[in-house]
Amino acid sequence: MDQTKPKILIIDDDPFIIEIYVLKFKDSGFEVESAQDAKTGLQKIKDFRPDVVLLDIVMPVTSGLEVLLEIKKGEAAKFKVILLTNLGQKEDVEKGIKLGADGYIIKAHFTPSEVVEKVKELLAK
Repeated sequence: MDQTKPKILIIDDDPFIIEIYVLKFKDSGFEVESAQDAKTGLQKIKDFRPDVVLLDIVMPVTSGLEVLLEIKKGEAAKFKVILLTNLGQKEDVEKGIKLGADGYIIKAHFTPSEVVEKVKELLAK
């Protein structure tokens, strides 16, 4: 396995969204894992140790914001968290950033290619 590839974990309950982003990030040279629920996502964070987590907010059982809180209350996260969601109200964005997200991307406003570019920019900082 190539250790120089950036690692990304996509946590989203929509298998179609996951499939699109997994393909786009793999094509762009990332090592990619995915999870369709919060519990699996939190376990994969421990096992996979991603550089970036793309996290949907609206998910059944446990919301992405609850996952974000769980991540941030643990030891200082050594990875970035970008909320990737369709919630685009100013209050939603402010809440996500206030809770510790490193970025906030509204799915409807960006193509998957643009999301990859945003992640690359974040990793370059």
